Formats: sequence, structure tokens, C-alpha cells
Amino acid sequence: MKTMSKLMTATAVVAMTAASAASAKELKYAHFQAADLSSPKHAAALAFEACVEGKTSGSIDVQIFPASQLGGGSEIMEGLQLGTVQMAAIHDGPISAVYKPFSVLAMPYLFDDQAMAWAVMDGEFGDTLAEDMRAKTGIHSFGVADNGVRNFTNNVKPVAEPADMEGLKMRVMTAPVWVTLVESLGASATPVPWPELPGALQQGVVDGQENGVTNIVNASLYQHQKYVSLDGHVFSWHAYLMSDMFFESLTDDEKKAVEQCVEISKTIHRGMTAAQDANATAILSEKGMEVVPVSPEQKALFREATQPAVREYIVGEIGEEWPDRLDAAVEAYKAQ
Repeated sequence: MKTMSKLMTATAVVAMTAASAASAKELKYAHFQAADLSSPKHAAALAFEACVEGKTSGSIDVQIFPASQLGGGSEIMEGLQLGTVQMAAIHDGPISAVYKPFSVLAMPYLFDDQAMAWAVMDGEFGDTLAEDMRAKTGIHSFGVADNGVRNFTNNVKPVAEPADMEGLKMRVMTAPVWVTLVESLGASATPVPWPELPGALQQGVVDGQENGVTNIVNASLYQHQKYVSLDGHVFSWHAYLMSDMFFESLTDDEKKAVEQCVEISKTIHRGMTAAQDANATAILSEKGMEVVPVSPEQKALFREATQPAVREYIVGEIGEEWPDRLDAAVEAYKAQ
């Protein structure tokens, strides 16, 4: 009888577990990096999955879709609004296409380092931007991490100051603000979608491009580029976003778990990219690239050459409010 009782208990546990799994809330989590622990987005996503499923005892079933398996940036943003994608870690370009004020973060040479950038984005400015985006798009933002600071690379000559950019053909992301940035330095800008970039470099369609260490390494761009200039013109922002209709469908305890686990994920993501940026010279030299340092004085020349034109473009697109808010946040940080 004891054996029968144990069998019945075990059967009941299996049945309860199966029922719980069947009733779990499905959370499809999309990002574009490779399913590799060396990819900051994927390492952070795996941590989120383990954290959420543990804290909610499996009431939320996290399913990770790396390497753009659910589509490109525009498809993911649409999915978040429709609720067909529940969560994503996605870069600034597609976000700005849906929520224009996010493009204010394309202002070049604004932040001195990660500490300043994260203080601004984790503070009142970042909170206000997230609240406004949620109200206008139905997408809930938990804040940002980054894919590192973006640096110029090319296959023609070392670039240490703005005059060195003259005449270079540079690939940029498919958004006009990046064209403005590059052309303000005297180079010509060619928008090329991310999947086509390695081929464009290999075939000489463009001389160079701009990306952070993470992308230069993960996409093997170093194979087609000889020089990298550590100018750090802008952070490659990646926001942690969730469908607001999904977030509001969660219990209070589930919401708390998600919020706590996102914080852990952002810490992992930020730490990995910050380490890569700090070790950029060693990492990229090992890949065969000639690393060109950019001094604070040279960076000031880049700032003077680019900020006025880029700010004018951004203000023309979204008005003065958000650029002024961002300037104020940066100045408040510097005044501390």
C-alpha cells in the first residue's frame, strides 16, 4: 500500500508540474547577437531566463530567440507593440524609428565615460524618457545597457583627428542622423543594413564603418579593416523593452521579479561591454588591427566638428525639449 501511495503521490506531482507548465505565461525574448556566452546580450538574456523562472517558480516561461530569429529591429518593435513579442534587448536605431525622442542619444561626444552615461540614463532624464515612450508607444522600458562606445574603422589610413576623415567612404546605420555625423567630418556616408556590412567592406563598397568592440569582434569586421580609431563618438545604446500589455498582465510578484532580473541582466551586459571597451587596444591589436589612440584634445576637435550639425538635425526632427533635457542632465552630473 505504501508503494501504491508513493506512486500516486509521484503521479500527482508530475500532473501538477505539467499543469503548471501548461499555464505558464510565455515570454518570447528577442535579441540580435549570437547564441554565445561571449555575446553580452545573450549572456544577459540567459541570466534573465534563469532569474525570472526561478523567482516565479516557473509561472513565466522565458524563451530566448537570439541572432534575429524573430526578425529585424522594425519587426521586433512592431511585435512589442502588438504583444506578439513580449521582450527584447534592442538597439537605438529601430527604437528611434518608432519613438523619435530616443534619437537624442545620437548626440556625439556627449559622455566622458560609462559612469557618466549610466548616471544620466539611470536618473531622472532616463526615467522621464522611458515614461514618455511607454505612454506614446505602449512599450515598457526598463532602461538601457550598451554595446560599447562606437569607434571609426577604415582600411585606408589612420584617423586621429577630423581632418583625417576627409574623403573616406564610411558605412553608417540606415538613419539620417548618422549621415549627418559622418558628413560633418568631411567623409561621405553610405547607409548599409547591418547584415550587408561585412560584404560591403570586403568588396570595397565602403572604406570604413563605425561600431563598438563587441560588434567589430563578433561580426569579424577586423578581417576587412586595418585601422581603428578609439574616438568613442557615441554609445551604442540597447534598451531592455517589454510589451506593456504583457507587463500589465503579470501579477505584482511577477512584475517585481521581472524588474529585479532585468537589473541583474543590465549589470552583466554593461560589465561585459565596459570590459571590452577598456581592453579595446589589446583585443583589436590581437585581431591584427592598428589601433589609433585619440587624445582628449583630439576628441575635443571631433566634438566641435560634429555636435552643432548633429544637434541641428535632431532639433529639426524632435524639437528642443529633449536635447535641452539631456544637456541639463549632463551638466548636472558634471557639477556634482
